Amino acid sequence: MAIQWFPGHMNSTRNAIKERMKGGIDVVIELLDARLPGSSSNPLLRELTEAKPSLKVLNKQDLADPARNALWLAHFQAMPETRAMVLDTSMVAPAKALAAECRALAPNRGGMAKPLRVLICGIPNVGKSTLINTLMGKKSTKTGDEPGITKVEQKLVLENDFYLFDTPGMLWPRISVAQSGYNLAASGAIGRNAFSEEEVALELLTYLRHEYPAAIEGRYKLGAAAYELDDEGLLTAIGRKRGAVMSGGRVNLQKASEVLIYEFRQGILGRITLETPEQFAQWCKAAEASDAARAQKLADRKARRKGVDSRAADRAARAAAAGEDPGTED
Repeated sequence: MAIQWFPGHMNSTRNAIKERMKGGIDVVIELLDARLPGSSSNPLLRELTEAKPSLKVLNKQDLADPARNALWLAHFQAMPETRAMVLDTSMVAPAKALAAECRALAPNRGGMAKPLRVLICGIPNVGKSTLINTLMGKKSTKTGDEPGITKVEQKLVLENDFYLFDTPGMLWPRISVAQSGYNLAASGAIGRNAFSEEEVALELLTYLRHEYPAAIEGRYKLGAAAYELDDEGLLTAIGRKRGAVMSGGRVNLQKASEVLIYEFRQGILGRITLETPEQFAQWCKAAEASDAARAQKLADRKARRKGVDSRAADRAARAAAAGEDPGTED
């Protein structure tokens, strides 16, 4: 099942970004979740921001796999007019580092006559509000561990000639890459009412048991026999280990799913990244093929309907010319 979540205020955010771009923006900062950099990169932004120079910031990098952080940085750095950096709450002087990267992308802007105008965007719950409060050295925006906290655009003065425009977190209307939907849900970017925790936990577990088996064993101490089970059996074993047991000894899979997702989000399982650039490219390619097949199927259906309608019209015309009832044909 594909996961979709696009509340009404996100449409307002899209319109606000369009208007802000008309007013002039020199650099766009896209804050990404380092645990899912491809899935947390909004394809709608490329359309809305008119191919402006871009700084990709991998936030929460202390929760992500260091080796995969390096892969994603290289991936983004290879893009035209794009720079990339990693970030977390432990970074010293993040404002200076961020400003330096933005100024490098717009070397002709600066000074009070031509202040640097920067738009910062990101998906819900990626840590944007927390970052801005850190940059400003005070609580400029409300924060919380749930998507959709920021609701309005804000203009902030980071330095005398550096204006930062903050926007609410925004997804895109249709998440065509199914695995991205699951990864976004696992990270907390999508509201709980839009997905089944059990379904997301099973997808997460499928990936972890292949890519990070040591993380599963290190946390839950299940023993080798547990890994012969299917994903639901393994989730059941995790639930039993973590106390998600109901009367009669049955495991509450809903509770087990919540535990697994929570412990991934908090980094309790270790430093994990749910996708590599290669994997994400493969998922996108598969999604494009699926979309193309769906579009072709729709076109074929319309063509068949058009052919039937055309034959019916021909019969009616012939019957009218002969003064007969057109009737129907087998």
